[in-house]
Amino acid sequence: MPSRPAPSSFLSHIRLLRSAAVSPSSSSSVLLPNSRPRLAFPVAPPVPRASAFAAASPLVRPVAAGFALFSMAAAASSASSVHDFTVKDASGKDVDLSTYKGKVLLIVNVASQCGLTNSNYTELSQLYEKYKDQGFEILAFPCNQFGGQEPGTNEEIVQFACTRFKAEYPIFDKVDVNGENVAPIYKFLKSSKGSIFGDNIKWNFSKFLIDKEGHVVDRYAPTTSPLSIEKDLKKLLASS
Repeated sequence: MPSRPAPSSFLSHIRLLRSAAVSPSSSSSVLLPNSRPRLAFPVAPPVPRASAFAAASPLVRPVAAGFALFSMAAAASSASSVHDFTVKDASGKDVDLSTYKGKVLLIVNVASQCGLTNSNYTELSQLYEKYKDQGFEILAFPCNQFGGQEPGTNEEIVQFACTRFKAEYPIFDKVDVNGENVAPIYKFLKSSKGSIFGDNIKWNFSKFLIDKEGHVVDRYAPTTSPLSIEKDLKKLLASS
């Protein structure tokens, strides 16, 4: 039986297949008759490793945010004396502690609503009145970390101490003495003179005695009476 001529559509189909086989590297899409069109997805160039890491890594972005904390910690670790620090006073102004060079210091974390408030504030004022003209200074740092017993503003704290207890020594900005936000000056104090119960400040009215060169000489518990420190204070005042 004589063969039938191939339909023109079938011949066109064959020509398209041959054309595709001859040039397989061609980027043009070959669309066969009655076939569904396919979407072309361009291949993106590979992402450099450094860029991919910067985009994906969560460790890159917090660096700037944590730089301030790192700088504060570095300052405390590199300090050799109290005189290397700058702190804020109750009004928010910077105070360079090097201005106290040549003076004996007693640094105390104070609170207005503590069971130790009356006795400590009273004796601190007595001690200061007796030795302030001999090169003695008390630096009071309010702290609200113990029982929430220093809740007031700086202005309220200063008014309380000066009105009720006649405090004439400087009272500084409220600070943290423990924890992640510890003030650099307290980080230094604690590392210089630890307690038998650990470095952390245990309660309100912990006391650090500083010599004329800014070095921590001794540390006293919150329950230690300020007047009982007098003998140690006199020795430092008498030293050259």
